[in-house]
Amino acid sequence: MSRQLLLMALAPLLGLFILGIGNGFLATLITLRLDAAGESPVVIGWVSSAYFIGLALGAMLNDRLLLAIGHIRAYGSFASLVAVTVLLQGLVFEPVAWFVLRLIGGWATVGVFLVIESWLLAAGDAQVRGRLLALYMIAIYAAGVLGQLLLGVTQAMGPTAPFMVIGLLASLSVLPMAMLPRVTPLLDKAEPLSPLRLITLTPTGVMGSFGSGLAVAAVYTLLPLYLQRTGFTVDRVGQLMAVMVLGAMLLQYPVGRWSDRHDRQMVLILIGAFCALISAGILWLPLPPWGLAALLFLLGGGVFSLYPVSVGHAADRAPAGALVRMSQGLLLINAIGSTLSPPVITPVMTVVGDAGLFWSLGALGLILVGFFGWRRSVRPAPVPVAPFSPTTPLSAAGAELSVTEEWVQGALEHEHVEDLSGAVPDVEVAEPLVGPPPPDEAHIVYYEDDGTAPDAPGQEGVAGASRA
Repeated sequence: MSRQLLLMALAPLLGLFILGIGNGFLATLITLRLDAAGESPVVIGWVSSAYFIGLALGAMLNDRLLLAIGHIRAYGSFASLVAVTVLLQGLVFEPVAWFVLRLIGGWATVGVFLVIESWLLAAGDAQVRGRLLALYMIAIYAAGVLGQLLLGVTQAMGPTAPFMVIGLLASLSVLPMAMLPRVTPLLDKAEPLSPLRLITLTPTGVMGSFGSGLAVAAVYTLLPLYLQRTGFTVDRVGQLMAVMVLGAMLLQYPVGRWSDRHDRQMVLILIGAFCALISAGILWLPLPPWGLAALLFLLGGGVFSLYPVSVGHAADRAPAGALVRMSQGLLLINAIGSTLSPPVITPVMTVVGDAGLFWSLGALGLILVGFFGWRRSVRPAPVPVAPFSPTTPLSAAGAELSVTEEWVQGALEHEHVEDLSGAVPDVEVAEPLVGPPPPDEAHIVYYEDDGTAPDAPGQEGVAGASRA
């Protein structure tokens, strides 16, 4: 990956990292606050789902603002709205109000994700796309680790302090986008990409994004509830959540690099099987606290790798002009999965017990393995038909000038064989064209910036040298 590409991605990734520190422990904070207030798991699930409903609404609408005003101003607008909604949650403690604020916060947060994802997808090609998306996820999860560790610290500062810290971080995240030198991707044209066309174009990408939404939302919103009801303190819950997010962060780049070098469908199959295996281990193995932490570390690496690999797989099949709309569509699919996750899984936890969370994650992993395996059998990865040797691209004129004496001699011998009369045509090899053309050759006179023809000699140039 080139240094220029990394510098182009620095500003959005740094802004996302700052915002993600607060956003990383906001879901955990809300779950714990509602549970401490005596709210039922159903109420907790619906308030958590409000955020993902906002994600779905924003994924349908936010591309219009991005295409109208550009990446940087769109990011500033969305980040500011995130800050406002979080600060209002610190002022008002009421489940209905929190439902509305979480919905608006989700709408703004998915706008931030759309800005960053479309920026990175437009900046890179298929050879580096997996690594760029891995850096994107690393920024999110590294921030999440710090955020989970801040949970206990901010809780001790007072009931409103966590919300104030999150709002401050969301406001500060605008500074890298506004101040760092950067080159924004061009948005010359946005091709329409309907949901039906997206599903037809990349069923694997759509299913992977949907499954990722189900799994990530369950882990973020219901795993803290599981850990607290298992007997862990608030500080310990934050530490275990940080371990899980640390696993997601550290395993992102290896998985992204792996997906750049191999068939992404096969990578997705293995990730799904891995998640099912880890969920079964948490369910059936007698685990000490350090053993649970180790499996949560691995579970985070598997669950949170689903989305970037799915997006990379979809981007490999999307037209260049449809990347923004494709990113928007996959964010919408991911948000729908996230919205459905708590209402679907919390009844399972009510019937089966708190372990229903891992029964659900294991079943989801097996379903994804079956779907990805079926798609791979229907549409296997393309195999190159012949080795390819890269050469320097040449214009038509450059190709003519690069003809060598050996090439001409070979052509003459071939024509001699084809010619029944045995006559060999007389061919003269032209000398390479060096320096300015002779005076009698056709040429173009270029003009100064004011559009007038030059009077002095020596201001003429060959074709293609016009400065007008």
